[in-house]
Amino acid sequence: MSSSTPEPTPLIEAPKSKLPLIIGIVVAAAIVIGALAFFLTREDSGSDLTKVTIGVVGADDPYWETFQDAAREEGIDLEVKNFSDYNQPNPALSEGELDLNQFQHIIFLASYNVQNDDDLVALGSTATYPLGLYSSKYKSLDEIKAGETVIVPDDETNQARGLVLLQSEGMIELTDGGTPFSTVKDVDPSSKVKIKAVQASITASSLPDVAAAIINNDFVEDAGLKFEDALVTDDPSDAKALPYVNIFAVRAEDKDDPTYKKLVEIFQNNEDVQKGVYETSGDTAELVKIPVEDLQKSLDDTEKQVEERQ
Repeated sequence: MSSSTPEPTPLIEAPKSKLPLIIGIVVAAAIVIGALAFFLTREDSGSDLTKVTIGVVGADDPYWETFQDAAREEGIDLEVKNFSDYNQPNPALSEGELDLNQFQHIIFLASYNVQNDDDLVALGSTATYPLGLYSSKYKSLDEIKAGETVIVPDDETNQARGLVLLQSEGMIELTDGGTPFSTVKDVDPSSKVKIKAVQASITASSLPDVAAAIINNDFVEDAGLKFEDALVTDDPSDAKALPYVNIFAVRAEDKDDPTYKKLVEIFQNNEDVQKGVYETSGDTAELVKIPVEDLQKSLDDTEKQVEERQ
């Protein structure tokens, strides 16, 4: 009986593991995604830009977006924070919620500083806006009857400006002769019309209930009105209008901040921004570039006048 050696069982090669390949692909993808996310995040967050927050009244005006774009080109990530009440942006600036604001004229800031023992300062000029008298009932001043009511803004500075305008048109007489600090208390009772003061933001919406209203430039178009519909306006180019020049304001310790100064420069010199400001005003704004020293002197002088009246 013969014996035979069994043939060796052929070895079955174990399948090669694909794990290293998969890990490599995952790692590579992760690197690519991570790098992409880094650059996108850096671009979106503006980490390479200087972040600045400005407070305004009327942030929906188109030129603010134009201003933001122009600022970004200069390395500034500008956040525009809107306020509906004129009494809010200055406290927000003083308390550090804002880096600067741009909504007020010199007299308004002077009154705020004195009344709140604050020291906000002027950083740059923007424009002077005419103040107008509007009506939804009449087409001319002559149509307004004796004894009817005309409303003015309740903030002291715009109120005085409106009262002086009404006096110049023979609608009222002011017992103090008419100054940047006149109030409704100075209206002579024998005046042609009665005067009522209301919050500036509702002067336009109050038109149906009165003969006419002094309406701040910021609220004219928002109320569906046209600047050319004003029965009468004051003259923003008048030499006496300097205290009514609108300004950028900052905390005193930030008056030399180069980034904030750059924003003023952009606002004053960018043609698209200037065009936007002018168009938004209904082609009524008097765009101005007044030296900061002159603005601050006017602010200081006006503050002294406010103090003398207290």
